Amino acid sequence: MNETFYKGAILVTGASGEVGGALARQLARPGVHLSLWGRNEARLKALTEVCAQAGANAEWRSQDLTDVAGAVAALRAEDDTRPFDMAIFAAGLGDIREKGALIESTELVARLGAVNFVAPATLAAALGERMASRAQIAENPARIVLIGSAAGFHALPFAGAYAASKAGLARFADSLRIALQPHGVTVTLVSPGFIDTAAGRAVPGDRPMSISTEDAARRILRAALAGRPHLVTPWPFALLRLFDRLLPRPLRDRLLRSFAPPGW
Repeated sequence: MNETFYKGAILVTGASGEVGGALARQLARPGVHLSLWGRNEARLKALTEVCAQAGANAEWRSQDLTDVAGAVAALRAEDDTRPFDMAIFAAGLGDIREKGALIESTELVARLGAVNFVAPATLAAALGERMASRAQIAENPARIVLIGSAAGFHALPFAGAYAASKAGLARFADSLRIALQPHGVTVTLVSPGFIDTAAGRAVPGDRPMSISTEDAARRILRAALAGRPHLVTPWPFALLRLFDRLLPRPLRDRLLRSFAPPGW
């Protein structure tokens, strides 16, 4: 299925980020209504103009996802006005513990948990129930896309909060998929490896098999429109997931500790 032919009302959270912006640009065309959520108003305004020039009906919302109740209220209000056919929850934060620290700060653990797990899971649950209630009369198949991370497969001792928040999202996505599948709603979890973004480059350490934001967006949309339950990209990260499961625990623990950036 080709993402260039998708039409309907689409929500993209994290649209002011590089991956969310790439997704919005690739979806923008006549017949598409885009609701672009993010925190950076200047980027959202610029992205909205680009999408409008491509023929889409685009609007933006500055929304802090740590205000979960406010985000759910905004989601419901927009869905009441124009029911969403697809929602891509691409907002997320990535970070590691401070240099010299034993574990991440309590503030970092709370922030990553809220943005990477609580907010997208809550919004997906709220929208999934609505999508299921109208699936029989909807013109387009209903789709929910949750952007996780390959890091969610591994207990990274220098990025435990990030890995755990993405692991929680992965389990929730699978549960939501099973619940909604009989009701005509597909749920796709995307677990990418390294994506070449400015935020990613700011985190110390190697980034093997990194892919561009545009390439990542193409892969995400292909998987979503094909109704795939889970996309791990690039594919070698699926092998790393299996490798992690098969290693004896002491060897696995030693290996995961060795992945920390030099000097950390």
